[in-house]
Amino acid sequence: MKRTVRAAAVLSAAALVMTGCSAGGTESAEPSEGGLTTITIGASPVPHAEILQFVQDELAKDAGIDLEIQEFTDYVLPNTALAEGEIDANFFQHLPYLDAQIAENGFDFDHYDGVHIEPYGIYSEKIEDLDDLADGGVVGITNDPGNQGRALDLLVDAGLITLDETDGDPTLLDIDENPKNLEFVETAPEQLVVSLADVDIAIINGNYALEAGLNPATDAILLESGEDNPYANVVVVRTEDLDDPALVTLDELLHSDEVRAFIEERWPDGEVVPAF
Repeated sequence: MKRTVRAAAVLSAAALVMTGCSAGGTESAEPSEGGLTTITIGASPVPHAEILQFVQDELAKDAGIDLEIQEFTDYVLPNTALAEGEIDANFFQHLPYLDAQIAENGFDFDHYDGVHIEPYGIYSEKIEDLDDLADGGVVGITNDPGNQGRALDLLVDAGLITLDETDGDPTLLDIDENPKNLEFVETAPEQLVVSLADVDIAIINGNYALEAGLNPATDAILLESGEDNPYANVVVVRTEDLDDPALVTLDELLHSDEVRAFIEERWPDGEVVPAF
């Protein structure tokens, strides 16, 4: 049994990468005398790398670019690689996470508009309805600040907790009422699927659910609505490269009718939703 709710959250940010250029970016998105302009982009395997591979296979050559897609399975290394010039862009994150990373690490990054939304969900191997969640139930929740507030908002929408008002993103310290005395276990977001058997429920990022073979649209007990969802994933670049013609071209391709159709056909149940 699945109930769908709307989560109040924020834009997601994702990043793209260019390999055939210096840290300052490529000079042009047009084919050069030696061939196409190469972009090295870091991405989560699902769905980001799949979307980028579609662009590479179907759209990139005619636009004068060539994508080298580097997959990352965590949320830390893609931004480090971008800052150090190892990649030209990345595509894996939403805006709250990006903002937290910039505040913590001083990254000089910028981003384009949202490409897609991965609805956040609550999953369980022990119960089929949140009404069956026992007093003292154990909840697996992400330890990263850019997503913990989003997870807590989903629990608020489920009626499981209330939160104090806060100027920033809420954390576990901002829980006001917890009538079921739920116990929260923080873990790295990529480990939540692995720990699902050890908790009563877990709130899992859409990309990690998909990588584990879960279908957010059918397997989640509770799922964010994709409508008016502010957690769109975006392409992130170094600020100095924001107007680079090749990166701008890539972003335009990611917002094309062809990419929208690919997303809707590849994930027809709303597991991934176009944000444009």
